[in-house]
Amino acid sequence: MSFKTKKYQVIRGALPKQMANFIFNYMMLQRDAVDFMMKSNKLNPHNPFMGHRTDEQVPGAYSSYGDWVMETLLMFMIPIMKAKTGMDLVPTYTYTRLYEKGNILYRHKDRPSCEISTTLHLGGDEWPIFLDPTGANNIVSGRGNTTIVKPGAPKGVRVDLKVGDMLIYSGCDLEHWREPFTGTVCSQVFLHYNHANGPFAKTNVLDGRPLLGVPR
Repeated sequence: MSFKTKKYQVIRGALPKQMANFIFNYMMLQRDAVDFMMKSNKLNPHNPFMGHRTDEQVPGAYSSYGDWVMETLLMFMIPIMKAKTGMDLVPTYTYTRLYEKGNILYRHKDRPSCEISTTLHLGGDEWPIFLDPTGANNIVSGRGNTTIVKPGAPKGVRVDLKVGDMLIYSGCDLEHWREPFTGTVCSQVFLHYNHANGPFAKTNVLDGRPLLGVPR
């Protein structure tokens, strides 16, 4: 079944493994360097061009908004995204995380800039993502570790991704989440787009930025 019928689709080998491995190692080096500089008081914790560990959705995970490599990947993937979704898409932003043991991605839907999204497995241990294909709203309140979900909410569809695999999904329509991570490290990059003719394209141009690669 296609993205049009399910609002999600897995693309196997969307990114060559060699390229995914390169980006994974780039993120690992960045994380270690930023951690070192933060502990040594050599880096302003509010520097918008560096990653951080203050993500509200996954506290403690190393996260990075609008990294230049990832924003380049965002543009690189547009032809594939258009072909698989059948939509004319415009890029909004990227977000990258290095998940570590014990991290949880709580059940949620995304904001308008994530209308058409991907999660691409760059490297590390595999960690399945779950989707609720019904499109229902099962979140009572909260965000991140304060999320309260309705009793009896659907368990969802499990999607397993290998290095280089990519899941395309309708982030604003489908609740998605990950159970507690039991591995050592898992790197995912989220590539976000808007439908060029949709309700959000004009109000969310580049996620409110003048150009890709700059802070929001």
